[in-house]
Amino acid sequence: MNKVILIGNLTKDPELSTTNSGINYCRFTLAVPKRFANAGERDAEFINIVVWRVQADNCHKYLKKGSKACVIGSLQTRSYDAQDGSKRYVTEVVAEEVEFLSTKNSTDNMGVNNTDTDSDATELQPIEDDSLPF
Repeated sequence: MNKVILIGNLTKDPELSTTNSGINYCRFTLAVPKRFANAGERDAEFINIVVWRVQADNCHKYLKKGSKACVIGSLQTRSYDAQDGSKRYVTEVVAEEVEFLSTKNSTDNMGVNNTDTDSDATELQPIEDDSLPF
């Protein structure tokens, strides 16, 4: 079984490209925090992600540097010949699903938009327990 589930933040804006046959794909890097701190500092793994077709368009449109996302996919290793003639290997996650965990306009607070002023907690009224139907 080859299944990967990651939650992290994009390190830069996603890059949208098209293959020679006209299929869109999008690449980005996800910074996934490590579970344990290293000498008191949090550390992260930087995982390359590739997304195909319609999901690639959506990622390019709605994700940006700093966006929090959940990626579900599989590991893929590929190779290519570098300009100096050496063979290079790349390991990346081919995303099957990408869940946007922060809104397009938010910058922090796990997807809560800081410009939202419609709700005010001071308007809430207490409820008597006796009036509840259960």
